[in-house]
Amino acid sequence: MRSVAVDETRAHPARTEIVAGLTTFLATAYIVVVNPSILRDGAGMPFDGVLTATVLLSALMTMLMGLYARLPYAVAPGMGLNAFFAYTLVLGQKVPWPTALGMIFWAGVLFLVISATPVRERLAQAIPASLRTAMACGIGLLITLVGLKGAGIIVGDAVTLVKPGPLTPQVLLAAGGLALTVGLMVRGTAVAFLVCIAAVTAAAWAIGLVALPTKWLSRPDFTSVTLRLDLWGALAPAMWPAIIAVLFTDLFDSLSTFIGVAEATGFTDDDGRPTRLRQGLIVDAWATLVAGLLGTSSGTAYVESAAGINAGGRSGLTAVVTALCFVPCLFLAPLAAMVPAYATAPVLIVVGVLMFRTSRTLPFDAMEEMVPAFLTLVLIPLTLSITQGLLWGLVAHVVAFVVAGRLRDLTPWNWGLGILATGLLFLHG
Repeated sequence: MRSVAVDETRAHPARTEIVAGLTTFLATAYIVVVNPSILRDGAGMPFDGVLTATVLLSALMTMLMGLYARLPYAVAPGMGLNAFFAYTLVLGQKVPWPTALGMIFWAGVLFLVISATPVRERLAQAIPASLRTAMACGIGLLITLVGLKGAGIIVGDAVTLVKPGPLTPQVLLAAGGLALTVGLMVRGTAVAFLVCIAAVTAAAWAIGLVALPTKWLSRPDFTSVTLRLDLWGALAPAMWPAIIAVLFTDLFDSLSTFIGVAEATGFTDDDGRPTRLRQGLIVDAWATLVAGLLGTSSGTAYVESAAGINAGGRSGLTAVVTALCFVPCLFLAPLAAMVPAYATAPVLIVVGVLMFRTSRTLPFDAMEEMVPAFLTLVLIPLTLSITQGLLWGLVAHVVAFVVAGRLRDLTPWNWGLGILATGLLFLHG
């Protein structure tokens, strides 16, 4: 069965890419609702305006990723980056949201300058192989955590942080969807993720857990946040440290996403580097700059793109399909919001499993390599931040090699990344 499925995929590459694009969209569509909610609650921004900005950014930048970079990655406002915007800049530092948007824009300008040079690629290549593998595993755990929470299998707890959730119909539907997905994947079915999401949503509707939207169409809001950024207020000297923080948060977030997803899915070149990394990073830089103009937090490549890549996406056509799927959300946001979290949860859990497979290559016998890798791996899900996991890993890598007497094995790039990561940890602290 497995060889037949592979042959069928090769015979219909366009169909496979289309399925992969739809899969990636359904795995990332939650951002259409989640991002406006975060920026409304934390930054006081208009929900409808941010929703429009979110959809526009996702469609435009994902399309650019497909047509220019020819990569199967979705681009959208980054989770973690939006929380940094809303809760650190606006709520914590009392920066007005138009000024914060201006800071996103200028960080994007600097980001683009760096991306046009070999510096960013050198940074990516300087990250030790053990940390790249650990990032893939950590991202897998993070995605699994999101899936388990979306399914209701785990819930928050004030004392123990998380605890088992009650055995609700939603949990049972998610568990059934997970079993269905595994069964289809074992049989080599390329549409396993799509079938799972559709089946769980349909079942939820059939038993009354999901209702059809009362309003099918929504008018895009192009006025409340779009082009409302304060460019000159963002250039005040007091804002410079925050702009640098935004810049490097974006830098490490996108680097870790590209490297982690590529490492986990095998989407690498002959030298083990992420395929067409430089082009992808340039698109990621544009996503930050354009986000400030449209009225949302920084855009970045999405780790959920691994769902589409594992479904067979290998070219820019996957991203083009994903981008086109975002466009109707300008008008059909209520319908997109109909898909419940527990319908996409099984997909996220399975993708987490697939990404964690790379753990078999971790250097378990070398303590000075394994400790930094382990810190990276566990801190990504525990801090809900890919960036935090990577920063701690980079610092620990230098310290561990020093105490292990392996000074000669540390390159100037290792030292530079370690010092930079230390500074950024203090900045975020």
